Amino acid sequence: MPDSPEEGSKIREWKKRLKERGFGRRLLIAILLVLSLALFLHFREVRIEMLEIDSLAKNYIVAQVDFEFPDEEGTVILSQEAVRDIGPIYKLDSKEIDKRRYEFEEYLINKPDWRNELPRSTFEEMYNSGDAIKKKLLLERLTDPRTIDRMRSLKLATDNYLSQENLNVEEEVTLPDEFWEKVQEELSKRKNFHPDAIAFTINYFQQFSWGILSDIPDQRALRKAVEATVPEKLTRIQAGSRIIDKGQEVSGRHLAMLQAMKNALAEKRNLWQPLTLLGSLLFATVIIVLSSVYFHTFFKKFALSLRKLSLYATIIILTLIFAKVIEYFLISDTNNLMDTARYPLIVPFAAILICVLIGNEVAFFTTCFLAILLGLSLAVDHSRFIVANIIGGIVTILSAKTLRKRKEVFIVCGKVWLSVIPIFFVYNFARNQLWNFALISDLTSTFVFMLLSAILVVGLLPILESIFHIMTDITLMEYMDPNNELLRRLSIEAPGTYQHSLVVGSLSEAAAQVIGANGLFCRVSTMYHDIGKLFNPHYFTENQMGGFNIHQLLTPLESTQVIIAHVLEGEALARKYGLPQSFIDVIREHHGTTLVYFFYAKQVEQMGGDVEAVDESHFRYPGPKPRSKESAIIMIADTIEAASRSLDEVSEESITELVDRLVQDKAEEGQFDECQLTFEELGLVKKKIVKTLVVTRHLRVKYPQRKY
Repeated sequence: MPDSPEEGSKIREWKKRLKERGFGRRLLIAILLVLSLALFLHFREVRIEMLEIDSLAKNYIVAQVDFEFPDEEGTVILSQEAVRDIGPIYKLDSKEIDKRRYEFEEYLINKPDWRNELPRSTFEEMYNSGDAIKKKLLLERLTDPRTIDRMRSLKLATDNYLSQENLNVEEEVTLPDEFWEKVQEELSKRKNFHPDAIAFTINYFQQFSWGILSDIPDQRALRKAVEATVPEKLTRIQAGSRIIDKGQEVSGRHLAMLQAMKNALAEKRNLWQPLTLLGSLLFATVIIVLSSVYFHTFFKKFALSLRKLSLYATIIILTLIFAKVIEYFLISDTNNLMDTARYPLIVPFAAILICVLIGNEVAFFTTCFLAILLGLSLAVDHSRFIVANIIGGIVTILSAKTLRKRKEVFIVCGKVWLSVIPIFFVYNFARNQLWNFALISDLTSTFVFMLLSAILVVGLLPILESIFHIMTDITLMEYMDPNNELLRRLSIEAPGTYQHSLVVGSLSEAAAQVIGANGLFCRVSTMYHDIGKLFNPHYFTENQMGGFNIHQLLTPLESTQVIIAHVLEGEALARKYGLPQSFIDVIREHHGTTLVYFFYAKQVEQMGGDVEAVDESHFRYPGPKPRSKESAIIMIADTIEAASRSLDEVSEESITELVDRLVQDKAEEGQFDECQLTFEELGLVKKKIVKTLVVTRHLRVKYPQRKY
């Protein structure tokens, strides 16, 4: 059944509200955070205390799970047993072979009767057959039957090996008939040897006995081949078995056991099982949902800001990556740096960024949240890591609250480092120790962590400010530099406007601080709010030094157009010089849609008092109206500072009457409708401006003329 028109209208209205609130983008941010946190929690490292070889174990270590480890000592024993099957390998004495070969050659030369026995063979053929047998004898090896069988099992060539038992290098051996038959068969395959010549040559060499020598290279190569086939021995360790005792010297076998136990614990977690993945995802979702509810309840303004939520998510993800990278280098390093850097300070990195870019309250919550989360997830000493990082994070928030320059980030990190030093002494005192090497390594490692954090923060701050259009106090202080080109031009080309801006900045800063607004932003942005007057500085009263008013030459409408133009020209100039958008908003909003009443009244007078004859819209600023508390305060301070200069009598009563009247006019025109400034805050702002003006405009005692 189709929806009724009323139900369809409600659904469309609901979708419209979700779109206006950026529901899709908020959901995307939440999904990214959930996935990042789930991956961080799911692929956490298993920490096993790794010891240094040849050191003495400080505590005993027990197997936490059943596991098998590659037993190097057992493998060596197996290799030794396998090699015992390899007997000695011998070769024929090459000198004796050369001697017999030479004697055969002499026989052919000195006893030519062989020609009668071999009428079809030549000397060259007989000579070559002797060489062939010599080569064969040089290649031949002798060993026991077990060794030959082992070679065959390894699929090694045994063609040149003869099976002989009980060989002794001190005794000569007689080669068996099988050897000479094999030689004859091999030489018969060659076309350059006559069978009779082969038989004659073999009969000559067969009559001798041969000296033998040990063939060490062949024997060593065969042993290596056998060792390579021995499988790695895996020794099984039962859970609860003691791996190493206290005070025992650490060996390579102990390290292999510890590494195998770590791998077994990691495998036991079943990281790639669907339910395990779902568990990590569900846990991350619960954390993000609870955090979202907390922010929406206690920091609603922050929760409603899509830009700040995106920035917050980015900082959290960067911190998780930073933590994971540190853990990887500390654990995977062969020097086992985790024992040296036992308390990595990671939370202050996030605390500084959040404190500077978002706010102290959010930074405090995040400090506690991250310290617990990282402490339970990283392969560290959980309780001590949490304590050190919470204390470091709180000190970071207290120190970064007044951060004004980028180099002060290093000072903040230095204070954090100093604050955790007493914690290390507390841990030492708990062990009844005053000073040891571990304390020195803790001090050094935490100093390195804080130095690294400071460098990263200084590098990331301008990037995050630019991407998310966030104006920090650090950047504001940089814009206060009087050497800034715009401020320098303003002080030279429009000195009256420059002085006016300084006073308005002082008034607005004091007023903003009373209601908890950003006073520094008011002070700095006010210095640029009238830069549009640089185009025609002498059209504005504060810059007219000679007493001549150029507006006397213009009609009221022309004068109004020149006055109003400073807003649009200021916006264009600000964009040209790359000023922040928040400054541009102040330039556009500090007059709102107010009426240039002085020239409007002159125009009405020229029209004979006929209000209907004057188009009021031609005498109003284009706006928009102030959309932030800071813009509204700057509007009030700007108006009151200019008007206060026209007072004949400067007193608290006259200034109070002026402030009340001007603010009332602005309120009646609806200039404060979009800035969320409450009546209570408006009253506090007025009182502070009055008090500040009374102090700055008080009359001084006239100095008498010097007569003596």
